[in-house]
Amino acid sequence: MTITELLSQGRLAPLEARILISHALQWSRVQLVTRSQEALSASQVSAIDALFRRRELGEPIAYITSTREFHGLDFEVTPAVLIPRPETELLVELANERLPQNGSALDLGTGSGAVAVTLAHLRPDASLIATDISTEALQIAERNAARHQSRVNFILSDWYSQISGLFDLIVSNPPYISAGDPHLLQGDLRFEPSGALTDNANGLQAIDAIITGAAQHLKPGGCLLLEHGYDQAASVRERFEDGAWIEIGSWRDLAGIERVSGARLPLR
Repeated sequence: MTITELLSQGRLAPLEARILISHALQWSRVQLVTRSQEALSASQVSAIDALFRRRELGEPIAYITSTREFHGLDFEVTPAVLIPRPETELLVELANERLPQNGSALDLGTGSGAVAVTLAHLRPDASLIATDISTEALQIAERNAARHQSRVNFILSDWYSQISGLFDLIVSNPPYISAGDPHLLQGDLRFEPSGALTDNANGLQAIDAIITGAAQHLKPGGCLLLEHGYDQAASVRERFEDGAWIEIGSWRDLAGIERVSGARLPLR
């Protein structure tokens, strides 16, 4: 059996098949091409078949390979953390624009550390703290920070419970899917940690908690940025409008969806 013959079976989409074959054989993409007619051993075919079966059962590619690319960096992921998604890169880009030189930022619910580690990688001048309620998630985030030589201080905390001090910026990609949403039973979401996806309520409880507590943890003029669901931008802006926030706005991802909303505290 050769790689060409495996791909011709059509069991998976060609790109997915190549990713899994590359992972099983530990071959580069170039090797997949240059060695595509090379006969594989029975053990190699068996290893590839096992990965194909996992994917055919719906398991996300990222969990099978234990890695996902985010903002040009490779991140370790396991079923203990949410799989980083391209739309979250908008949150990082907005944060980078708003974080002052030598500033400080807090990432709430960091999961794999994708947001905090990427921001620290982009901004070695900044001071980054990231929290999560999951010890296992923090261990993964710490390994990702070490992989990319990003300086981030990780703290086990339920939102702000273990946080002190003031920050120039707070960012979060909290659980925002409402309980009973059919998407939770579809695709990759079936395999991801439910606590990172849903608040088991209306999808806005975590967002409410973060907005309510932010003023006590931001410096004057500090900024809060939140990722949210495709249909939640107006609701999130309303919550900012109920407080002493200025420069309230929402920003669209590459698909044109209002994906991140935020605001700034007045300088006083």
